[in-house]
Amino acid sequence: MRVFDSHQHFWQIGGPGHSWPDAGWPGIYRDFLPADLRVAAEGVNLVGTVLVQSQPADADTDWMLAVAGDAPLIEGIVGWADLEAEDAPARITELARRPKLVGLRPMLQAMDDTEWLLRPSVEPGLAAMVANHLRFDALVQPRHLAMLRLVAERWPELPMVIDHAAKPDAAAGTLDPWREEIAALATLPHVHCKLSGLRTEQAPRKPADALSPFVEHLVAVFGDRLMWGSDWPVLLHAGDGYRDWVDAARRLARLAPDAEQWLFEGAARRFYGLVTD
Repeated sequence: MRVFDSHQHFWQIGGPGHSWPDAGWPGIYRDFLPADLRVAAEGVNLVGTVLVQSQPADADTDWMLAVAGDAPLIEGIVGWADLEAEDAPARITELARRPKLVGLRPMLQAMDDTEWLLRPSVEPGLAAMVANHLRFDALVQPRHLAMLRLVAERWPELPMVIDHAAKPDAAAGTLDPWREEIAALATLPHVHCKLSGLRTEQAPRKPADALSPFVEHLVAVFGDRLMWGSDWPVLLHAGDGYRDWVDAARRLARLAPDAEQWLFEGAARRFYGLVTD
């Protein structure tokens, strides 16, 4: 099976814009670069990836663009820009001209203001994303879902993907109200979702199969707008290797071969505009 990873990271400890992870994350507190990804994905038919920002810094986005320029496996980059900055439209327009830049991701989960994305000061940045045909990665938690639906309804021309299924409370196995609120977002045709990041939301040593009700719901409500992502190397914090999550996601999604291939490649390529001939 071909695997196109919709969500992976690189970072360089002490590098441009780096602030996380710190020593409090010993399992992932080291450099992760393209050669490390190749080693991690051994035994997986990895055909391409989308590199996603992990630092809220322009310097990190510029660094990712430079690193990916020499890494053909990296087909797309989701960077960071301060959407509230006065020069946000100019910065976004400049980034959109850079090879491989396909989207942007503000780090909403780290903001105390759950309603930040509704601020009028953010609107010029969102408009610049639409004008430059960029995608919006929504790094959110369940507390953001009602707000995110309002944003999605206001910006129907802005393709949106919910990272890590909005990080439901998998540690406690709590489905509601996440289940209803994410289903409401799924009714909007320009909203997509990533089957990623769920292992690190579970309690330590809890098996991947405990995620079954979450995955079944995502498959049911998003259908062909659900895309697989590794969230590597953050995935290592859960004790999983790259192939562990590939195998678990296949088992939990329980899809026919054509639909499975779409989950693991087609959906992400279509969303990010990285379709091959």
